[in-house]
Amino acid sequence: SLKRDRDVVLAAVAENGSALNWADETLKRDRDCILAVVTRDGTTLKFADESLKRDRELVLAAVAQNGLALYHADESLRRDRSVVLAALTQCGLALQYA
Repeated sequence: SLKRDRDVVLAAVAENGSALNWADETLKRDRDCILAVVTRDGTTLKFADESLKRDRELVLAAVAQNGLALYHADESLRRDRSVVLAALTQCGLALQYA
């Protein structure tokens, strides 16, 4: 299936980040793929595998692009001072998710 093809999925999410929703689950667990996606649209973190929502570096990349991505981070990272400050630097409204 083309939904498993990394290049196809990356092309789709370059156009619209929400396309990640329809990607194969293996790509939603692929750290490099998700990192590439969240640096373009931080809110696509919501489509990532739960294990990646606990990945500090990946979440920092997401909130640096869009502070509101903090909402989709694992609870442990929503309490992490550095992660929250990165989110707040991008969008003060992210405080509601800390």
